[in-house]
Amino acid sequence: MATIDDFKKLDIRIGKIISAEKIEDSDKLLKLIFDFGTEQRQIIAGIALSYPDSESLIGKEMPVIFNLEPRMLRGHESQGMILAASDEEGAVILNPEREVPPGSIVK
Repeated sequence: MATIDDFKKLDIRIGKIISAEKIEDSDKLLKLIFDFGTEQRQIIAGIALSYPDSESLIGKEMPVIFNLEPRMLRGHESQGMILAASDEEGAVILNPEREVPPGSIVK
């Protein structure tokens, strides 16, 4: 079980997708560029099968684990991790009920 102190270590912020494209030679990976207000970050996400029209994601806001150690995926650096739900139909992005400023902290 994770403790509340474990949860508090996560820096979760709302990012706004400003660019989305499929990664060549991968069925599942998308390269997403997020605006976090004070900076932009690239995040590689395994949601391409659920969002074949990656451009439909541009402008959407979603929660991102901001303080995750960067990781290389298929030669691309991922600088965070999106939070999404999934079911038998695939991944579903989470988004705020109303638009909030990019970089807003999730509590």
